[in-house]
This record gives sequence, C-alpha cells and structure tokens, in this order.
Amino acid sequence: MTPAPQRILGIDTSLRSTGFGVIEVSGSRMRAVEYGTLANPRTRPLSECLRHLYEGMEDIVARSSPIEAVLEGAFFHRNARTAMVLGQARGTVIAACAAAALPVYEYAPRRVKMALVGFGAADKDQVGAMVQRILGLAPGLQEDAADALAMAICHAHVRAGHAALMPAPI
Repeated sequence: MTPAPQRILGIDTSLRSTGFGVIEVSGSRMRAVEYGTLANPRTRPLSECLRHLYEGMEDIVARSSPIEAVLEGAFFHRNARTAMVLGQARGTVIAACAAAALPVYEYAPRRVKMALVGFGAADKDQVGAMVQRILGLAPGLQEDAADALAMAICHAHVRAGHAALMPAPI
C-alpha cells in the first residue's frame, strides 16, 4: 500500500524576493504543487515587507497544507545591515510557519546541492536544472523558486532514506 501523499514547503528567504515551493511526495514520486516568489519592491518600508512575507506565508500554508517547512540554514554575511535584514525576514517566515504549527527544518546550502547534484559547490544553474528534471518542470524556472524547491526535495530525500540524519526542527 502506497503511503498517503505528503507536502513539504521549501522557502528561500530574502526581503525582496522570497522563493517558495511546495512539493507533494508519494513513495518515491515527487511533483510540484505550487511555486513562485513573494516580492517586495525596494520602495516598500521594512515593516511592510515583513508583513507581506508573513501574510504571504500564511496564505501559502493555508492553500497547500504542507506537513513541514524547510529553510536554508543561516549564513554569515560581511555586511551587518544585510545580515540583520535577512535575519528579520527569516524570523518572520519562521514565525508564520510556527503560527500554523508547522515544523521548520534547516539545511546548509552545500547539503542541498549535494542531495540534488552530488556536488556541494554546484552553481545555481546546475541546481535549477536538476529541480526541473526531478519535478518535470519546463525550463525558465525563477531562481528563488528553484532554490526553494531544491530545499523541499533535499528534505524529502533525507526523510525517505536517512531519517536518522534528519535535523531536529528549529
């Protein structure tokens, strides 16, 4: 008997263009349910950008009913202001998922690239091409959405084959 399909939400957080991708996993099969970006124009104040991210995540979670969410692990940035703004955006996205009682997991970018391409230093084009191949998507996938789908695929692989290696939710 095939297990019931489960949905995973991948999120590539940024203030101006947060990528999201929901995949449905049934056994070894995966399909894209929904993907895109939550965009904020440069003229929008920070507080309004964060509100837009929160409400956008609420809508995506309500529409797609994922069982888990996956984010790229925090990284260090040379510019303190950029790092702080990214931290605020990540916190907003995590809070929206937590408000929906959705467990959130993190993976380092190298681990995601290894899971999809087999090479931890793969470039974005290689990752995007593999996402398209795995999910049967047409070329031209937006980069932030491709990164979000890649995180969801990585998490699905870890859950299926290496559950003991699955990180604890954040």
